[in-house]
Amino acid sequence: MRWKRTLQLVEVHCEGEIGKVVTAGVVDIPGATMADKLAYMNAPGPGTELRKFLVFEPRGCVQSSVNLLTPPTRPEADAGFIVLQADQAHGMSGSNAICVVTALLETGMIAMQEPETVVTLDTAAGLLRATATCRDGRCERVALDMVPSFVEALDQVVPSEAWGDIRVDLAFGGVFYGIVDVEQVGLSIEAVHARALVEAGMVLKAACHQRFPVVHPLIPEISGIAYIMFRDRSVAGFLRTCTTLWPGRVDRSPCGTGSSANLATQFARGEIAVAGLSRSVSLIGSEFEVTLLGTTQLGEKIAVLPRITGRAWIYGFQQIGLDPSDPFPLGFSLSDTWGPGIGAD
Repeated sequence: MRWKRTLQLVEVHCEGEIGKVVTAGVVDIPGATMADKLAYMNAPGPGTELRKFLVFEPRGCVQSSVNLLTPPTRPEADAGFIVLQADQAHGMSGSNAICVVTALLETGMIAMQEPETVVTLDTAAGLLRATATCRDGRCERVALDMVPSFVEALDQVVPSEAWGDIRVDLAFGGVFYGIVDVEQVGLSIEAVHARALVEAGMVLKAACHQRFPVVHPLIPEISGIAYIMFRDRSVAGFLRTCTTLWPGRVDRSPCGTGSSANLATQFARGEIAVAGLSRSVSLIGSEFEVTLLGTTQLGEKIAVLPRITGRAWIYGFQQIGLDPSDPFPLGFSLSDTWGPGIGAD
């Protein structure tokens, strides 16, 4: 056996959502800042090739993300990370950050202190401060102080053939979201509707991405509607969520960046105050605790400071490599499992 590339990964899930963490095999990604590194990973060439190698079949699978660790670009951070998914590399993710912190502490890459360990993560969207509750060598819970999150616009109208005019909130929680009250598409957030929710989400994502060219006010490398999150807010203090990801799957977790974006909409509508607490519940019943820590100014926008608390579990370790004769160095994806939004890649 002679591999031209070898990588080691820790297999982790956060409240059901798989977020593998690359711990060896990638020395660093070019770029002076995490935003630079994100741009490199999304440009044609080695960055995109590495993402496809890790994310697509036969080495990857549709219902997972892969987190690429990098040295931090800011002195106050302990590590940097970039989220690799089927569509592109993303600046950050709440569930994936919880996976990263759990992997760093439970493998000893960062020394664990009991009862709490603070880990600061460097991301393209900003610094994340993670406070991990630790006991007997286990990372039991992680509270993430997320990046400032803000509303871009509320109650925007998107025409659709299937459902008529759909009202969408546009908000940022680490990436940009279109947030849709689920009853507008005639569905409820239940596991039995996962495929129908995905199909609706892909239609609305394409429409929102084209109609609303959003750009972060301070970080131009972060732009465009990344996901559609459906929500059911019929119960006060309790949000049922379903985030849909291109090309056709749902987030198994309650979605940390989505919950942060939604928190910004709640604050803008006067539905929650500083120090307010709510729960965000996923399609499979897993939960995040969502706290509004305060507000800040972000350019001309008023932003909220969310805290997302959840759990992750290591369930395995993986070593993958590339044989020079492998005909699929960039992997492939087929619509039977990846959804109708994709063809052979």
